Amino acid sequence: MLTVLQISSPADLETAFAIRRAVFVEEQRVDEREEYDEYETVSHHFLSWSDAVPCGTARWRRTSNGVKMERFAVLKDYRGQGVGKALVRAVLDNIFRQQPEPIESIYLHAQLSAIPLYTSFGFVTVGSQFEEAGIQHCKMVLPGSAYQTQ
Repeated sequence: MLTVLQISSPADLETAFAIRRAVFVEEQRVDEREEYDEYETVSHHFLSWSDAVPCGTARWRRTSNGVKMERFAVLKDYRGQGVGKALVRAVLDNIFRQQPEPIESIYLHAQLSAIPLYTSFGFVTVGSQFEEAGIQHCKMVLPGSAYQTQ
């Protein structure tokens, strides 16, 4: 069974950091100093479990440009099993529940391999590809009413 919950304990946050370390720092060779930032304490973090095993994480935060979804990471052994979709759905549902007023912008920086995942939720690419932490990305935005909570 796959579940996604908002993180509410320091232990769960450490588990999320361990997943990010495995995916971004070890697997994708992102510099650890780039992976962890000053936004950890102001972000809304999520953790996914598959049959009670932590397997994915994500976060969102408010920025001067709107709401930014970021740090989506799924452990290699759990990819292709719906963990990424469950994380995106949970994060978007949480954003819309917490925003009583219309949201001016929901955006993210997607690794090229993840674009189809975000497109399936209504995100569209804008602008040119760019490099972030040594990996090619595209900015994606969610048009006003593209996503309906499910």
